[in-house]
Order: sequence, then structure tokens, then C-alpha cells
Amino acid sequence: MAQTLDLGSRVELVSMDPHFDDISIALYCPDGPGRPCYQAHTYSRRPGADERIAGVARAMQVLGGMEQTSAGSLSFSCGHAHRLAVKRLFLEACKLPPEQPIKPRPLHIFDKKAHATIAVASLGQGLYEAHTTEQVRGVERRVVTIARGLIRLGEMDEVADQPNQARFGCGFAHDALLGLLLIRAPNVRAAVREAEAMASRGVLSAPSAQE
Repeated sequence: MAQTLDLGSRVELVSMDPHFDDISIALYCPDGPGRPCYQAHTYSRRPGADERIAGVARAMQVLGGMEQTSAGSLSFSCGHAHRLAVKRLFLEACKLPPEQPIKPRPLHIFDKKAHATIAVASLGQGLYEAHTTEQVRGVERRVVTIARGLIRLGEMDEVADQPNQARFGCGFAHDALLGLLLIRAPNVRAAVREAEAMASRGVLSAPSAQE
């Protein structure tokens, strides 16, 4: 008889993986002391399911700058959880086709509303600044919008009197993670709706249902 595992609290769920037979994949945060860590898991016993989970974990390492622990789980070198950002990272890793090369996202995007390229630069100690060199009407407002989007998606801190800046509370740089969040920062509401829709498509199936 299939058994469920004690994997800790569930952080996020992709109820139907579009790239592997619609299996359910979940991200867990194992309980216990020490550095917060995460583990992707599926109860599916279909051939290739383990390789699919390993691929999602590799994508999270590349796209989010996470490290693999000795126990095989994932964590950040800063020792902080960055839980909300990890949820987005997991969803993006699951969306990536397995055959597609995995590369960190750049720290700049072309913003369609501003018709300009907006970049984010690391200023040290976890501080980032959104900026652009293009002189386009309304671009300053879009720069601030993107900075606020990063604050919401990554649970970053606001910087007093600097609306175009955001800071990771851990005080460490997370360039890869910022590059990933930057894609969704211009339209946070759509990103939140997408995450809610993916989680509501079903529940994590019992082991017997995924054989």
C-alpha cells in the first residue's frame, strides 16, 4: 500500500504538470531547526517522475540561485526562507519545458507600457534599484511600479524616500531570484491570479491515484 510521507508543510502546489502526464507536484518546507529548506515532491510512480522532480529542483537552483543541501533539499546561502519568492520560483520552474535550456534571467526587461527597457541594479547588502536611461513619457512612474512589484512578489523591504528601491531583509544579494521576479513585477495582479489558478485546479492526489 502506498504511504504518504512526512515532508513538512506544503508551500505551493502544481496540481497538473503540463510537461509530465498532468501529475501533481508540490513544494514542501521540512519542519525542524536550522536553515529553512525546500523539497519538490510527487507521489506519482510513473516512470520518469523522479527525473521530472530532479529537473524542477535543478531549474530552481539556476533560476533562483538556490543551493542543494547534503540531504538533497534546496536552500538559500543567506539562511533565510524567502518563502513568497520561492513559491513564484517553484511555479516558474514547473512551467519551464524540460527540454528547454535553463539560464538565469537578466536583470532588465522591456516594459511594454513604458516602451522602454527598465533594469534593476544591485547596490550591495541586499539593496536593489530599478532605473532606466531612456527618456520616455511616464517611464519614472513605471520604474516605481516595478520596484513595488518586486517588493510584493519577493517580500522585500521598502526604502524610505527611495520609491525605486527595494531591499532583501537578509542583507544578501539574490541576483538570479531578482531576475526571475522582475518578469512578473510589471503586472503583479496577473502573477497572483495565475498562482491562485494553478493551485485551484485540483489537490495533490493520493499516492494510489497517481500510479
